[in-house]
Amino acid sequence: MPDVTLTAQELRTRRWRRLRVPVIAIALAVVGGATVMRMAPAAPSVDGAPLWFDTVARGELVREVRGTGTLVPVDTAWIPASTDGRVARIHLRPGAQVRPDDVILELENPRLEQEVLDTRLQVQAAEARLLRAGADATTTLLAQEALVAQTEAQYEDARADADADEALLVDGLVSELQHRRTASKARSLALQVAAERKRLEVGTSMRPSQLAEQQAEVERMRALLALKTEQLGQLAVRAGMAGVLQAVPVEVGSQVAAGTNVARVADPTLLKAQVRVPETQARDVQIGQVARVDTRNGIAEGRVARVDPAAVSGTVLVDIAFTGPVPAGARPDLSVDGIVEIERLANVLYMARPAAGQEGGTISVFAVQADGMAARRQVRLGKGSVRHIQVIEGLREGERVVLSDMSAWDQVDRLQIK
Repeated sequence: MPDVTLTAQELRTRRWRRLRVPVIAIALAVVGGATVMRMAPAAPSVDGAPLWFDTVARGELVREVRGTGTLVPVDTAWIPASTDGRVARIHLRPGAQVRPDDVILELENPRLEQEVLDTRLQVQAAEARLLRAGADATTTLLAQEALVAQTEAQYEDARADADADEALLVDGLVSELQHRRTASKARSLALQVAAERKRLEVGTSMRPSQLAEQQAEVERMRALLALKTEQLGQLAVRAGMAGVLQAVPVEVGSQVAAGTNVARVADPTLLKAQVRVPETQARDVQIGQVARVDTRNGIAEGRVARVDPAAVSGTVLVDIAFTGPVPAGARPDLSVDGIVEIERLANVLYMARPAAGQEGGTISVFAVQADGMAARRQVRLGKGSVRHIQVIEGLREGERVVLSDMSAWDQVDRLQIK
């Protein structure tokens, strides 16, 4: 039998030979796995031609908000109907130049015409009653004056009789009884004269108050007649101001009630811009801020004159008053763009405003390196303007970024820009 006795070295050698193949296989598998793990997937390639790029800059950022609107006259007047009526004639149409006394249209109101006639007759009747009351008061005073004169004459006769009887009484030619009667009559007539004079004074002083009621009625009827006559005259609707007739929202035969607007006149020489600003941007708009108005034929300088307190359909109405000359061709209802300067931020980082960039928000953009590799960055934004927005953190000055909509690449963090 062969010698099976092996040394310790031979045993170790044989054992290594049996384990060498599995160990090598395991080592190769580990090395291969590590190699696979170290190899990242290749970045997708994107054509850079249609993309929108911008470079982060540092400097002054002018915050502006933009709105669209129209030019409107500063002085505009709606002309209402002063009374009910039917449109009888329309003399002027929109676009006509008007002066304050020009008649735009005429209304008819037969009932008002009858009221004017009735009121005029009532005034005449009231005036007649006033004259009659005055005549009655004068007659009463004249009768009182005659009574005073008559009483005074009787008193003079009685006093003369009393004086004569007193003289005759001394000589014993009349009796004591006769003297007392004549003296008593004289005293009675003296009192009557005083009473009648007092009555005359009272009647004279009370004469105006006796006529006051009738006078007040006359004045009331005259005022009513003046009002009715004025309303009758206002059936001819006049412009009331110089300018251009902008609207006549009625037609011949239309029945209008008092207070209904029947015409609108505006002065086209003095205009302002009314623009609608998005509600989200209007919170920073204040009266007095500098603004510019683009009329498509030039840019005019102005200032914010009024900000509507209410929002309509997501926009706020802003009035811009011009501070300089208005470009040629400006006219009412001309479409314009308005830009309001909110503030100036000095020495800040900023870039062009992405489509999805909101003030104070955080967005992800791709920052492009010199070799064309673009890496995703989280960028915190600050205050924004019409075209630019402030960068708070996430980017450095001079970096080039992609501002196009990259939502198709939300699943990757690196892109190769070709």
